[in-house]
Amino acid sequence: MLEMFRKGLGAIMAIYKLIANGAFGPDEINVMTEAYEGALIDLDIPNRNDPITELIAKSILNVTATGERNPIVVKEGALNALGVSRPSAA
Repeated sequence: MLEMFRKGLGAIMAIYKLIANGAFGPDEINVMTEAYEGALIDLDIPNRNDPITELIAKSILNVTATGERNPIVVKEGALNALGVSRPSAA
């Protein structure tokens, strides 16, 4: 799984920086990656180098560290913790 991260996939770089040396197994990494990608899509953040991506990644890591393993719940908890509002549909 970590080899996938090392290939330079920009969409997961911020989350990878946080989990690269952590004590997370493949299941947790999958949950965090899915939650992270979902958050960036929900917030319409195409630039994976945007500074907000690191804040989102840290928040996702914090929620996952509580033991939550549902990526949707992790994503929602992370975004709520940051007080981030989602763009409204026009």
